[in-house]
Amino acid sequence: MTTKTQQTTGPAAQQQGSHHFILTLQKPHGGGFISATFANTFTPRPGDTRADLYEVLRKEITQAHPELSDANVMFFSLEPNGL
Repeated sequence: MTTKTQQTTGPAAQQQGSHHFILTLQKPHGGGFISATFANTFTPRPGDTRADLYEVLRKEITQAHPELSDANVMFFSLEPNGL
C-alpha cells in the first residue's frame, strides 16, 4: 500500500482562515491504493455553502495532484476554525 500525506499551501497557509478542513482521498494504484490527506484553513466567500467549499477544495487538490482525479473521498471535515 502506498500512502502519501500532503498539506495544501497558498494564501490560507500564510494566515489562518475562518474554517479548518481535512480531506482524505484514496484510489486504487497498482496492487494497492494511493491515499492522501490534505488539511489547511480556508475562508469562504460570502454566501458559500459547505457543498460549495467541498467542490472547490476537491477541484483545487485534484488539479494540483492529478493522480487523485477520480479518487474516492474517505473523509471530509469542515469546521469553524475557532476554539
